[in-house]
Amino acid sequence: MTHLPYLIMDLALILGAAAIVTLLFKKLKQPLVLGYIIAGFFVGPHFHWLPTVYESSNIQIWGEIGVIFLLFSLGLEFSFKKLIKVGAPASITAVFEVVAMIALGFGTGKLLGWNNMDSLFLGGILSISSTTIILRAFDELNVKTQRFASLVFGALIVEDLVAIVLLVLLSTLALSQQFAGTEMLLSVLKLVFFLVIWFASGIFFLPSILKKTKKLMNEETLLVVSLSLCLLMVWFASAVGFSPALGAFIMGSILAETTQAEKIEHLVKPVKDLFGAIFFVSVGMMIEPAMLVKYAGPIALITVITIVGKVTSTTFGALLSGQSLQTSVQAGFSLAQIGEFSFIIATLGLTLKVTSGFLYPIAVAVSAVTTLTTPFLIKSSKPFYKWLERILPDKVLNALSGMGSKAKESLSAWNQVVRSTLVSTFLISMLLVCIVMVSAEYALPYIKGHFSDGSWVKWATAFLTLLLMLPFLYALAVRNTNSAAYREVIKSNRYNGRLNLIHFFRLIIAGSFIGFLMHRFFSFEAGLISVIVIGVIIGIFNKKIRKFYDRIEARFISNFNERELAAAEKNRSELAPWDAHIAPLELHPESPVIGKTLLELHWREQLGINVVLIKRGDISITAPGRDERVYPGDELFVLGSDAQIKRLQAIIRPVKHPDEENVAPIDVVLREFVIDEHSPLLNKTIRGSGIREKIKGIVVGVERIDQRILNPESFFEFQLNDVVFVVGEARLIHKLLHPPEKADR
Repeated sequence: MTHLPYLIMDLALILGAAAIVTLLFKKLKQPLVLGYIIAGFFVGPHFHWLPTVYESSNIQIWGEIGVIFLLFSLGLEFSFKKLIKVGAPASITAVFEVVAMIALGFGTGKLLGWNNMDSLFLGGILSISSTTIILRAFDELNVKTQRFASLVFGALIVEDLVAIVLLVLLSTLALSQQFAGTEMLLSVLKLVFFLVIWFASGIFFLPSILKKTKKLMNEETLLVVSLSLCLLMVWFASAVGFSPALGAFIMGSILAETTQAEKIEHLVKPVKDLFGAIFFVSVGMMIEPAMLVKYAGPIALITVITIVGKVTSTTFGALLSGQSLQTSVQAGFSLAQIGEFSFIIATLGLTLKVTSGFLYPIAVAVSAVTTLTTPFLIKSSKPFYKWLERILPDKVLNALSGMGSKAKESLSAWNQVVRSTLVSTFLISMLLVCIVMVSAEYALPYIKGHFSDGSWVKWATAFLTLLLMLPFLYALAVRNTNSAAYREVIKSNRYNGRLNLIHFFRLIIAGSFIGFLMHRFFSFEAGLISVIVIGVIIGIFNKKIRKFYDRIEARFISNFNERELAAAEKNRSELAPWDAHIAPLELHPESPVIGKTLLELHWREQLGINVVLIKRGDISITAPGRDERVYPGDELFVLGSDAQIKRLQAIIRPVKHPDEENVAPIDVVLREFVIDEHSPLLNKTIRGSGIREKIKGIVVGVERIDQRILNPESFFEFQLNDVVFVVGEARLIHKLLHPPEKADR
């Protein structure tokens, strides 16, 4: 009889158990991740009523492959552009929450009598929320279109990047076994350096290669190429001292900027699902019931601290970033769990043999409990906010609402010039350092090994390196941006002295890189001579060097914006003059787009749709600006093709509920009324008056003498003779304006 390898038998057992358990969890509408973990426990060495895998070490290797593909898929969904777009609110929220949870986890570990390394890894485990679990919960609860969801998604993007930095820092700490500030700083600088180099070179080369080979790429070839790029970056990251997961994440984020990103993500998904399932099953195999019983107390304590700590820290972080109290509370309740990154951090501690054996099962147990509580917490977030609104004094509510209510001023032209100069100087400096280091550490030894060891070898290598550096030295020392902000600064003549100082420092930095190269090859004196020679060369060949650098920059920017440019081109091609027409669309009160600005909806960019008119009762808003919000009952007049308008109709369509047919239709209208001396709203804030609850609508504007206030904040106070515009149920507005006691008189 042919011998069947144990690996195949183990895989059959693992996937069979996973299939049965996850079918049950699908029926119960529970997260599949939890089902995989329980399936792993059933086939693990600590459960004796079912067959057990023969070679756990092989499964661990498959689990590590699962981590790589999991991080690769997260990178495909990540995109550095998304990180830029989420802006300050999501970044502040995520960083505040991560720092607070690391401190809280470390303190909890020390309180339990654990050593420094166990306590620090516990903080890292508790700091990162689960993207998978939150996305699943949002889908099931149908809240992805609500305002707080966008903040949560942004915070998750930032947390993904922070988690990568955490992996590097924890690895450094684990290897050094001490909190060495210098070593930590060097690790962070090394990480930043490689991130910049990988990202810049990847964006410059990969989109162009994929574009040129697109005709040769069928689905099979694209899958093979994508996975090979992922594994090559994994190998490279490991070779320079980083975790394999970092390499997979970076390659995914680079490919996310290409036009093939969606197709690659679709092709990789089955591979990621397979190996991801094996990874989570391998997590469950390490659950030891005796360990869970022994540490039941710490598990309960850490679970409570995770939920309370994440809810509190995320809420305060969101408030600090300028979000409303309701949005902050809902975001806090949504992020109160740990998941896949927590397992990866816990696995890192075990792999490096720096954490105790009890930490891993504790992390799994806490993750399982918080996974189960996540949907209930999201459901209870709004009632909890309502309860807070009732019990908190008006002064506290007004203070919380006003924390971020000040309008953000746009950056001045000078600030834009300074920021763009700093960014470009940083990126070019990283590229120049990379060219010098690769030339000195790799190219020169290689050339020496193949040619006689004469002085000409060094001079030839140095000369070729200078040629590679020349376009970037020109950009750093001579080239000025041609942006509108720079032209405005030049025209104003207010900052000439500061501009000259910036140019002087850029010249110094460019010269220092030439000296750095010569120092690596020859001597300091040779560096000084080279600075003069390079200056003369740049002066003579200024135009040719400028054209060459402009081509490099144009190619990078084109590749970086390739995905968005392709989408915009597609929308423009659909909007042919003979196909476009204006169509009226009325917004249902339960439409998911209600309350959002046209900028937040970005229909023009995504669909090619232009909103040319908003009719709101008797008010018509022609050519509405990007900050204009849409409200229940608005009639939108949009310009687009039939296909575009059809897609827009699907987006604005309200969510259907099972009992929708039994609900009586609601008449939502726009009304105006005057605050007189007998009005119960006089000298009350919008929140304090309870007007929103009474009419089940919103205050959209107030006229005060000759001043118009659009979309007033909740702490806005009504005054005598104010004309108030509200949107709400007609019946309730009438009841508000004509109360029974007033009618009786």
